[in-house]
Amino acid sequence: MKVHILDDWFDTLRGLPSFKRLDGHEVTVWTDHESDVDRLAERHADAEVLVLFRERTPITAELLAKLPKVRLIAQRSSYPHVDVTACTRHGVVLCSDMAEGKPSVAAAELTLALMLAAARDLPRQMESLKSGHWQAGVGLSLTGRQLGLIGYGRIGQLVAKYGRALDMKVWWWGSEQGRARAEADGEVVAPSREAFFAQSDVVSLHVRLNAQTRGMITAQDLSAMQPQSIFVNTSRAGLVAPGALEAALEGNSPGRIAIDVFDHEPFHDTGSVLLTDPRVIATPHIGFVTQDELEHQFADIYAQVNAFDAGAPINVINPEAVS
Repeated sequence: MKVHILDDWFDTLRGLPSFKRLDGHEVTVWTDHESDVDRLAERHADAEVLVLFRERTPITAELLAKLPKVRLIAQRSSYPHVDVTACTRHGVVLCSDMAEGKPSVAAAELTLALMLAAARDLPRQMESLKSGHWQAGVGLSLTGRQLGLIGYGRIGQLVAKYGRALDMKVWWWGSEQGRARAEADGEVVAPSREAFFAQSDVVSLHVRLNAQTRGMITAQDLSAMQPQSIFVNTSRAGLVAPGALEAALEGNSPGRIAIDVFDHEPFHDTGSVLLTDPRVIATPHIGFVTQDELEHQFADIYAQVNAFDAGAPINVINPEAVS
């Protein structure tokens, strides 16, 4: 089959062992990002399979209408960027390994790294040293502090493990169902949303983005945090209400913000306060971008491509499209 892989910005995938799983297919790897629908339709005109690099390119009804040869979209994890109804209408099968029981170690590790970098103000300390100066202020220790985690899922539970390794006190907030599961597992749940934000030294967000969770973190939530506290988001930018981070910086609560995700990616607005304010540590959505994680994820995706080619598709989201 003619397989097109989208948005492999650093041309990483061809160098991983899992790429050999596509031997026998005609594979095209696109190493740039294209957002224009007409140009996307032109470059993928002969594609039978689109392999998606997470949520980097939305698959809309407009785009699918211009790609009549596409029979399969293969990806991993949640799919808010894919119009499933349009896929089914056009006879395009969407296969996505939902990675049940497989937490993203890379995302959890980056969360810990951002927590530590924010607590010790590492970017400013490094810049001070490189510019010929010495220390640039005093940081915080995480030991003994309160780690508040939103979303009782696999990644959140892994971050809790890392936090406890630093002797942090862990408690939870999230949906009613998530809080109930945490309590059933013997975890500590905050007595209220207000107490959670007001008393957490670090708040880290680990929730999937959907219609119910979009904008769940409000400016009021952030303003309730302490001036020395840290807010971390390695999940999705859309979980935070528009303008809430900017309002938090203006009000100086929380005192540090560490983010790996943006509303529009790639994010190139170098004049944005999210990139210019020294209280913000920002990374370019690298939570899952390690060689180990990509090897693991794309081995699963390529298995979906081969299963479809063999006539026995797996991880099908819209089975009514198979016929």
